[in-house]
Amino acid sequence: MKSLFLAAGVAALALCASSASAQQVVNLSAGFLPDPVEVDVYSGGPNDASDLGGSCVGAIAGSPDVVVNFDSNGGTLSFSHVSGGDTSLIINGPDGRYYCNDDSNGLNPVLTWRSAPSGQYDVWVGAVGAPTGGTLLISESPL
Repeated sequence: MKSLFLAAGVAALALCASSASAQQVVNLSAGFLPDPVEVDVYSGGPNDASDLGGSCVGAIAGSPDVVVNFDSNGGTLSFSHVSGGDTSLIINGPDGRYYCNDDSNGLNPVLTWRSAPSGQYDVWVGAVGAPTGGTLLISESPL
């Protein structure tokens, strides 16, 4: 899996998650059901994720598409976006770092924490090409 973490200071792109309002908030605790949780997310926005550097790509919104508050027991937490188009994932993890992925599963991005910490995960779904609708999957199993 390609992933990259960047210091939060690099995110001067206007991705200030702490002051941004997400479109959707999901509160989960370890052992959540159903697994996976499915959230409809339309990719894209006016910002270029490549401004974050590394493997971040796609057009993204100025605020997270989804904020996931997770109460962990130290197990796995995975995120994937499944759509008919090409999308990317950018997640600001509880540690304040940005993690990015594109095309881990065909054109679908996947990010997995093997020992997921408790806290807030700010999730952006990037459009690589044309914006598209799709489903964000959140699971305690690798996706």
